[in-house]
Parts: sequence; C-alpha cells; structure tokens
Amino acid sequence: MLHLVLGILLYFLPAIIGRHKRDAAGIFLVNLLLGWTVIGWIIALIWACTSENDPVRYVSVPVPQRYCCQCGSGIAYSGAHFCTACGRAV
Repeated sequence: MLHLVLGILLYFLPAIIGRHKRDAAGIFLVNLLLGWTVIGWIIALIWACTSENDPVRYVSVPVPQRYCCQCGSGIAYSGAHFCTACGRAV
C-alpha cells in the first residue's frame, strides 16, 4: 500500500510542484495524459520548475523641468512661456 501511495506521489510530482503557477491546469493535464511516457513526465517536470516571466511594464511620466515661481506647479513643456495653472509669465 505504501508503494502505491509513493508511486502516485512520484507520478504527480510535476503537478504538485507547479500547483501555484498560472499554468497549473496545463501542467496537470500533461502530467495526467502524457506522464506515463517518460518524455511527457520530464516535459511536465521542466514546465513546473521553470519560472514565470511576467513582462515588466514601464510607465513614462513627464517630469517637469521648471516650476512656476508664483503657484509652484510644474511646467512639463520646457519651451513654455506661461504657466498653465495660473497664467503667469515664466
């Protein structure tokens, strides 16, 4: 009985390792359907052990180059002659 439990745990080892990944259902299905072949089990194990690469998203925010001396708001356009907030000449 112990050998049966250990065999099942070893068979589903890739599914156990990858249970918290985004592709957990795919890993489980490959392990379940193709795990009886050694190649399918190895593919599921490699898939479960690889890291998830989330693309890094960068947001560009215009940084004010100058500030208005009267109201203190930032002036994003460096060639501006007037403050967009208060209208004073910069």
